[in-house]
Amino acid sequence: MMQAASPPASLLYCSQSFREGSSQAYFQMARFLGKAAVFLALAGYLCSVAIVVAQTPKPVHPTRVPPAPEKAISLAEQGRCPESISGLKHAMASTISAETRKQAGVLGVRCALAVDDRESADEFVRLLRRQFPKDPDVLFVIVHAYSDLSTRAAQDLGRTAPDSIAAHKLNAEALEMQDKWEPAQLEYEGILQKDPNARGIHFLLGRLLLSRPDAGADAADRAKQEFLKELEIDPGNAGANYILGELARRDDRCDEAIPRFSEASKLDSSFAEAYLGSGLCLVTLKKYEEAIPPLRNAERLMPANPEVHHSLGTALERSGHKEEAEKEFAIHHSLMSAAGAEKPE
Repeated sequence: MMQAASPPASLLYCSQSFREGSSQAYFQMARFLGKAAVFLALAGYLCSVAIVVAQTPKPVHPTRVPPAPEKAISLAEQGRCPESISGLKHAMASTISAETRKQAGVLGVRCALAVDDRESADEFVRLLRRQFPKDPDVLFVIVHAYSDLSTRAAQDLGRTAPDSIAAHKLNAEALEMQDKWEPAQLEYEGILQKDPNARGIHFLLGRLLLSRPDAGADAADRAKQEFLKELEIDPGNAGANYILGELARRDDRCDEAIPRFSEASKLDSSFAEAYLGSGLCLVTLKKYEEAIPPLRNAERLMPANPEVHHSLGTALERSGHKEEAEKEFAIHHSLMSAAGAEKPE
């Protein structure tokens, strides 16, 4: 179907001037366009073009209706993914049975990845997570989808910016995961040669030195220097503060460790390990009342950690809160029994 647009008032004025042959109308239009007689012809030409454009019928495209859920599923199963994706999305937003919606979502993820439609893949994953948050089949599909999307993003990075810091950092992290410590360390050191102030790299290098089994007897000292360099570049790095605190705690230097733990938890209020580190140190220093608040925070953030409950129970018992201490020891005992372990001395 074709429909004509209604011309605006200015075009009606042009049309009227042509129909009536009004010299006054032409004159006014010429003045509007440039006040010179030479523009009289131009005024007429512009008016005629404008009238033709305004009166040209504009095509009305019919709205494309997505295929019905059953049809979309059938198309996807046949491998006709480009034709099925819109229908699969429509199916997941409809009131059909949960099993059919689940089937549509799973097929949608697979089809979207097959045609490299990452935006649609993300949408299907979000819908599946919202509608089937605990379904093992759905979670399995989501794991593979995230892995696939991650691989494709890494390939994009390697293809578009192979010499960037981000690409070398990603390569180093991949090497670490494969326990290829020496090549990973060379990657980090190469990044720092290019940019000594690259954020996060000293932290990652320090962490590698602590993880690497053959790093040598001075690994902890070398790692400490890397974390200190990181804090010079990025004072807001909570992880660097935490590891410096943990290194000090393991060396029985709790007076040095506590400020590091406190700074880490101040920078990241969800840093459960930092609260636990502070609590452990305060118990070691026999500052039992002071140990209770950070240990309560650690308990709130990781309630399934037996060490938290044991340390909190100790702090409560030594500060005179016997009844609360017994509850914490009972939770600790229950968690340890469930794990098949024995209570630490």
